[in-house]
Amino acid sequence: MKLKMQGSGSVDVLDSAFGVDFNEPLVHQVVTAYLSGGRAGTKAQKNRAAVRGGGAKPWAQKGTGRARAGTIRSPIWVGGGRTFAAKPRDYEQKVNKKMYRAALRSVFSELIRQDRLVVVKSLELEAAKTRLLAGKLQDLGLDNVLILNEAFEEKIFLAARNLPNVGICDAASIDPVVLIRFEKVLITLPALKLIEERLS
Repeated sequence: MKLKMQGSGSVDVLDSAFGVDFNEPLVHQVVTAYLSGGRAGTKAQKNRAAVRGGGAKPWAQKGTGRARAGTIRSPIWVGGGRTFAAKPRDYEQKVNKKMYRAALRSVFSELIRQDRLVVVKSLELEAAKTRLLAGKLQDLGLDNVLILNEAFEEKIFLAARNLPNVGICDAASIDPVVLIRFEKVLITLPALKLIEERLS
């Protein structure tokens, strides 16, 4: 299939990488797994067994006129343990490489169908100035956009830091979450070829 490049010309890409049907259940599974993998899972609380103290029965079982109590660390007491105490856990979900690549193919294909993928020959800045990058994006008619480069570009990274709706990513670090977060994806030709090679 052919992709129209911004300005003039077009580029040939493989249908197997950028022309597949949108698999919503697979994309949802991969996105959920990716977000789950970012969770710390370090929350911890103490149950009645882990709280310090409470070894002795606070008063006699009978004869005091008070309610029965076996420990001052009961969950209904102030300073007691938590009834269903949270323990550290791992939220990671297993996703096969095959599934991950299929989800990326699905997302890229949908971006093309929705006319949200903008291909340019290259994107270079003379200096790491926000106004220079903002001017280039304005010329392209882009506001909420992810810039996808072949490799990490320090000038573009520094220039984009003050732009609230602009994201930066390189071809080796793409993931489904960052691709669907922005309205448009601006991709350079070398990055497109790298991703095509990875997904084909």
